[in-house]
Amino acid sequence: MTSSPAPVIPLLRAFATVSGMTMLSRLAGFVRDMLIAAFLGAGVVSDAFFVAFKLPNFFRSLFAEGAFNAAFVPLFSATLTREDRDSAIRFAEDALAVLLTVLVLFVAVCEIAMPVLMLGLAPGFAGDAERFDLAVEFTRITFPYLLLISLVSLCGGILNGLGRFAAVAAAPILLNLTMIGSLLLLTPLLPNPGYALAWGVLLSGITQFAWLALACRRAGIDLRLRLPRLTPGVRRLLRLILPAAVGAGVTQVNLVVNVILASLLPSGAISYLFYADRLNQLPIGVVGVAVGTALLPLMSRQIAAGDAAAAMSSQNRAIELVLLFGLPATAALLAVPEPIIAVLFERGAFGAADREATAAALRAYSLGLPAFLLIRSFTPAFYARQDTRTPVAIAIAAMSVNLAASLALMWSLSYVGLALAAALAAWVNASLLAFVAWRRGLWRGDARLSSRALRMLVATLAMALAALAIAHLLADWFVAASLARQLAALAALVLGSGLLYGGLTLLLGAARPSDLARMMRRGPKLP
Repeated sequence: MTSSPAPVIPLLRAFATVSGMTMLSRLAGFVRDMLIAAFLGAGVVSDAFFVAFKLPNFFRSLFAEGAFNAAFVPLFSATLTREDRDSAIRFAEDALAVLLTVLVLFVAVCEIAMPVLMLGLAPGFAGDAERFDLAVEFTRITFPYLLLISLVSLCGGILNGLGRFAAVAAAPILLNLTMIGSLLLLTPLLPNPGYALAWGVLLSGITQFAWLALACRRAGIDLRLRLPRLTPGVRRLLRLILPAAVGAGVTQVNLVVNVILASLLPSGAISYLFYADRLNQLPIGVVGVAVGTALLPLMSRQIAAGDAAAAMSSQNRAIELVLLFGLPATAALLAVPEPIIAVLFERGAFGAADREATAAALRAYSLGLPAFLLIRSFTPAFYARQDTRTPVAIAIAAMSVNLAASLALMWSLSYVGLALAAALAAWVNASLLAFVAWRRGLWRGDARLSSRALRMLVATLAMALAALAIAHLLADWFVAASLARQLAALAALVLGSGLLYGGLTLLLGAARPSDLARMMRRGPKLP
């Protein structure tokens, strides 16, 4: 099938916008995590906070950003394409009324039942009164974040549907900056740094909502609060949300299963998985989420307009982008995790033993990194067609694999077995999504994708060898050195191996300068 170049320009430009903002957010996030590691280390308080942070983030990913966006963005984009802007805004207002009503009730019930929820999320804490009580207190502080971030997701879905990606992609930066400020300013005033971080999570929800509400106003959209009504559009939205809750949030479900099982392991296991996952999530956020965010509204508009060929071409270019940036990230995390962890986390309460333990978990997670990224490229093929049932069936299969593999591996490999199980489940998920899309004729890989993928693999292998060599030469700089020397060594590692990979991709034809030129052009504006 011949690729149509038309959809490439808006996809690449949107990807560049989202990934650029996400990179800034992740850099701020690493500063945040460096401070968390220094203040909390890996112990009782850190385990309790990470569980408290996981619960609202789990529901956010499952319902707000996951299921809600998967259902809302295609419907909103289709309404924009087939009807008009006013109709789309009315649909958004009706969705807001129902979403707000449901979430207020849900948050209130969860606040009351938090000790029971904690027994389900971290059953291993039940035998440790201090960890259990701290986790309940922290989670009661952080849980209203779910309500606020759900409103953020609604505003973000509207802006993405309008082709405005920058403000939405920048919102997580506020999360990290607010948590950094809270940790530094509130810690002296509270019993321990965990409380400061918990309040920082709640404050970040307020700042992100204010930021995107202002962005909507600048786009000429002032959402009115209506009485909740089950209009035809809202009923359609609700029918799509339920299966999407599992389909879009399968990664989070797998991670929460890991938290539950890790709570049964010795103290520190949850923290090692958290720190490892933070690094694993960098390429997922910068590449996978960016591609998925840009691809879903684009494919939704193309399919609504009846242009299935353009939609398939858009998906192939998205997979190409995922492989171009995801393969070297995977190789780096497999080859040299210890130097990266040493620079980012090894100070204060976080020691050399914690570095080695976190590196083992990171290697296991990174085995599934390409699959985590490809999931973000394949699910839009279904969501853009308003099919949220197929991904949920596949997600259930993947979660079953994750649970079975976790139970089989955790007793012999401890927390590393949990990370390996998550990686295996991701590959099952991605493979089934690709197979079903191919069987139904929703996706066919084109000749350009196949050719470039092989060339990317060659460049990636060379880059991995270069990274190992640089890490060996600068081994003393990564540990037992000043922060300035550590950062210089990390910069040399990233830039040296990255420049080699970039040069080889251009030399081998895995990427071309013309692609970068198209990335900087503007696509057609939406009304």
